[in-house]
Amino acid sequence: MRAQGARIDAAARAEPPRRHLEAVPEGTSGTSAAKPLGLVWVVSPSYSITTEGLLQALEGKADVRIGGQSCAGSPSCVVLYAGGGMEEGCLEGMGRIRELYPAVPLLVLGSQLDLGLASCALKDGADGFVHAMMHPSQVLRAVEVVQKGELAAPRQLLRYFLSQNENPKIGELSARQREILEMVVEGMSNAQIAGRLYLSESTIKQHLRAVYKALGVRNRTEAAKTMRNHA
Repeated sequence: MRAQGARIDAAARAEPPRRHLEAVPEGTSGTSAAKPLGLVWVVSPSYSITTEGLLQALEGKADVRIGGQSCAGSPSCVVLYAGGGMEEGCLEGMGRIRELYPAVPLLVLGSQLDLGLASCALKDGADGFVHAMMHPSQVLRAVEVVQKGELAAPRQLLRYFLSQNENPKIGELSARQREILEMVVEGMSNAQIAGRLYLSESTIKQHLRAVYKALGVRNRTEAAKTMRNHA
């Protein structure tokens, strides 16, 4: 889906823009014909390649509105974008959405396959998890599934849950901490990790200290070994 969004974005940059993504104001229907999936509200603070890909995936099937605060109308499904460094605030965002629409299906959209994030989201009440690397048809299917009252989750999640029982300490790490630890396993230095994530080295060191404490290890070598055994 992200690749499709990137192609659309590249085409838009090469040609005069034909449409602008924004929250639909109160009283604007956004479409003249009924869509089978109804109104899908995508909660995202700004335009991104991922949200453009999602818009394309749902085109013709749903009336999609993108915005970060509220939705004019009654959504049939809410998609919360939790990528691009927003993973830490995902659960808080879910809470706000549940307050607004307690009975509406909630689908979390990650920038990549993050099983830790998927696990946390589903445990906290999300109805499904999808990510930007999925094919658009899979994302469309996930929206259909959650609207039927069923759970939409990556196939890899069951194996992840089973491994959590064997390595419960890994499950205590946040999505960001796991992401940093995976880069440590790859052999990246703190400076390289900081550059990849657009964070300071001191922030990376703080995350790693929290990782060592959670895993009960003394250094990055032992932490990486624990992560490898978990994988």
